[in-house]
Amino acid sequence: MTDPTWWRQAAVYQIYPRSFSDSNGDGIGDLKGITAKVPYLQALGIDAVWLSPFYPSALADGGYDVDDYRNVDPKLGTLADFDEMTAALHAAGIKLIADIVPNHSSNRHEWFKEALASPKGSAARARYIFRDGKGENGELPPADWTSVFGGPAWERTTEADGTPGQWYMHIFAKEQPDLNWDNPEVREDFLTTLKFWSDRGVDGFRIDVAHALSKDLSEPLPMTAELGVEGQLLDGSHPFWDRDEVHGIYAEWRKLFNQYTPPRTAVAEAWVHASRRARYASPDGLGQAFNFDLLQADFDAGQFRTIITKNLAEAQATGASSTWVFSNHDVVRHATRYGLPSAAEAGNIKPGLGQDGKAWLLAGGKPGEVDVELGLARARAATALLLALPGSAYLYNGEELGLQEAGEIPESERQDPAFFRNPGVDIGRDGCRVPLPWTAEGTSFGFGDGGAHLPQPEWFAEYAASAQNGVDGSTLEFYRRALELRHELQSAETQEWVTSPADVLHFTRPGGWQSVTNFSSEPVDLPAGTVVLSSAPLVGGKLPANTTAWLV
Repeated sequence: MTDPTWWRQAAVYQIYPRSFSDSNGDGIGDLKGITAKVPYLQALGIDAVWLSPFYPSALADGGYDVDDYRNVDPKLGTLADFDEMTAALHAAGIKLIADIVPNHSSNRHEWFKEALASPKGSAARARYIFRDGKGENGELPPADWTSVFGGPAWERTTEADGTPGQWYMHIFAKEQPDLNWDNPEVREDFLTTLKFWSDRGVDGFRIDVAHALSKDLSEPLPMTAELGVEGQLLDGSHPFWDRDEVHGIYAEWRKLFNQYTPPRTAVAEAWVHASRRARYASPDGLGQAFNFDLLQADFDAGQFRTIITKNLAEAQATGASSTWVFSNHDVVRHATRYGLPSAAEAGNIKPGLGQDGKAWLLAGGKPGEVDVELGLARARAATALLLALPGSAYLYNGEELGLQEAGEIPESERQDPAFFRNPGVDIGRDGCRVPLPWTAEGTSFGFGDGGAHLPQPEWFAEYAASAQNGVDGSTLEFYRRALELRHELQSAETQEWVTSPADVLHFTRPGGWQSVTNFSSEPVDLPAGTVVLSSAPLVGGKLPANTTAWLV
């Protein structure tokens, strides 16, 4: 029997399927491409794959606009391909976590098409959130709320006779109508979906926008100026973010998950205040919730120590397992973020430039504008520190290659709706979604025979997996060794700080395992012990700047 707690300290590798590996040369990654790379994943040493959405979709939001929750996008494969991939992962000792998108469907979902064809007040419309508009003829939206992608959060429909109709709510793109989770039919259908994939061998689920499902849309709807968003986000009283009632939904899910042996796992993508994260991660709920705190921090010892201390204390108090992440499909890759000057260092070179990378991207960022060597050194050091911490580690495909963000993507080739709906404000997320380089030569650097759906820069060649495989000191081999050692050394979920200089983080793990990270600009002395891993070569027996070492 598989250990039911396997997920608590797992190394989970996120695959963005359309950009991972293309088996049929159509320019889009697919499930057979993933299956073919299972030996690579096994050699990397991960415990699980988190598969971003692979469902039928018009890609209005990179697959997070789902047409059919119980099928595979024909461009990515078939259910038989899914079963083959799952079997190959399991045979290699790798678990599978599927992405579930419950807040909204796509506007091509059968339910929504039925809703548009049905009259006001119908059962079909009750699955979504429809409201009459304001104004003399309903020409104004029900509230002045703004969607996450910019623009209004309400879209007016056109009735069958061509006249303007009701409005529907969409927190994200207009192609992503929000579902009505007060409707028992919606709840029951998602339980059916979760059972469908669990029965096919899925070991766990990543829950997209887990904090948005429950909504209080009682009339009159408040206007934006009335929300007092920040304060209300802390107490569960916002109309649609982080409401207390959402946990009743996840309690139902947990009952289903616990019917399996071992129980199915789940992790919430819940962008909520730290004080409210614990309920999503409770044993009666989803069990885990993403901690994005390190992802949002500068490469700074003080910030790292405060965040780590706080999150480990929360995990211990609630019985949850902490999660750690630096990169994913929504953010600038951390090898690039750490190579950008901080706001304090930017001076007059690029006003407002920060380590989130947005200002750099908006300026049409190029690798030459990033201190690539510094960014990669810091990224490797941060990753080694992350992998030494108790809890689970979430890695994003391509970070094991040390990939930089692809900043130079022509507007004509961008795909992310955030870019088109918020021009000049949000550059979008395409730069971290460019297809991976597997070989230094060939069409699309080995991604597939038919090119890539997003343009790959020429400098991807030096980051190719083939160029790093078996090369001592390469980022790929560093990740492999770190993950191998992590399996050998990982034990109880505890950690103790060791007194160290302000710019050095030193902690121990049970069994005498030590991790030391030098955030300073000068080499520092190492404690007693044998160095078994270092993110950069030691210098005269000392730990260089921007480097992490593990000792036993």
